Amino acid sequence: MDQQLHFITFATPDLDAARKFYKVGLGWDPLMDVPGEILFFQVAPGLMLGLFDAEKFDQDLNNATATSGVSGVTLSHNVGSAAEVPTTIDALVAAGATVVKPAQAGAFGGIFHGHVKDPNGIVWEVAHNPGWKINDDGTVVFG
Repeated sequence: MDQQLHFITFATPDLDAARKFYKVGLGWDPLMDVPGEILFFQVAPGLMLGLFDAEKFDQDLNNATATSGVSGVTLSHNVGSAAEVPTTIDALVAAGATVVKPAQAGAFGGIFHGHVKDPNGIVWEVAHNPGWKINDDGTVVFG
């Protein structure tokens, strides 16, 4: 199997809240928006973020038990400076996120970061790490 990932899809208990947060609050343009079913956002070259109505998600998996939500996962948004971390967190909060961890120096790796939860509980990390960078083509360079 090629080392590639094309979709990250999360079961979303409240698709309308997700739409309001990502589309209205953050200003993201969905590549596809099927009301009552799914939202897709192009988040990087070749990578989509899918927010799938939880009930439909469970039906798609033939899951007899309702999906309990997302846990043990963070989506990370990296910014160019430590000063951008709190301002980006403030923008996410204004869009409807809840602060989980305020902007602060990380315990390891020289990172400065904070965490928020979107209205459906997806945790976002906003981070600046001076030891690595994101190239214009989206590739990450360590060191």
